Amino acid sequence: MSDQKRAYRMTRRAEHEEQTRRRITESAIELHEKLGPAQTSVSAIADRAGVRRSTVYRHFPNEDALFAACSSHWRAANPPPDPSAWATVAAPAERTRVALRELYAFYGRTQGMYSSLLRDEALVPAVHRRLRDFHGYLSAAQDVLAAGRGLRGRRAQSVRAAIGHALAFATWRSLAQEQGLGDEEAVALMSVLIEGAAAAAGR
Repeated sequence: MSDQKRAYRMTRRAEHEEQTRRRITESAIELHEKLGPAQTSVSAIADRAGVRRSTVYRHFPNEDALFAACSSHWRAANPPPDPSAWATVAAPAERTRVALRELYAFYGRTQGMYSSLLRDEALVPAVHRRLRDFHGYLSAAQDVLAAGRGLRGRRAQSVRAAIGHALAFATWRSLAQEQGLGDEEAVALMSVLIEGAAAAAGR
C-alpha cells in the first residue's frame, strides 16, 4: 500500500471516529434532556446512536468523560448571556432589568435541559460536578447586579438574597410555568422585589 493510500485511509478512519463520537454525544444530550441523566443508560445511548455499547465505552470510558463531552457540546450551542456586558449598565435598576430579560429568555430556550439536570443533580455525581459551572455563573451574575448599590453588612445581604432568588432557574420556572407570567411580567415583578429590598435596606 502506498503512503498516499495509507494516509487517506487514516484520514477517513479519523473522520468516521469523530462522526461516531459526535453522534454518541448528541444522542446522550437528547436523552438527558428528555429522560434526565438518572434515567439515561449506556444501552439507551448506544441504541439511539446506532452503535454498540462497547463503542460508547471506547469513546467515553467513564461517566465523567461522557458528561464532559455533552456539557461542552451543549454549551457551545446554548451560550448563556454574558454578565460582563451587564456590568456596563451604570444604573443598578436598569442593569437588573437588562440581565433578567436576557437570562429569562435563555431559560425559556433551555428549560428542558435545566429542568432535567437540576432535578437529577443530587442523584448523579457527574451532573453535580458539571453544574458547579452553572452555579458559579449565577454567583458571578449576582455580584454584577449587586455592585454599585452602596450597601454593606446585613443590608447588602438582603439585597443579594433578592437578586439570587430572581436569578434562579426555579424562580423563572415558577413564575413562567406555574403562575403563567410572561417574561416581561416576571422581570417587572422581580425588579420590584430587588429594588424594594434595596430601598428597605437603605433606610
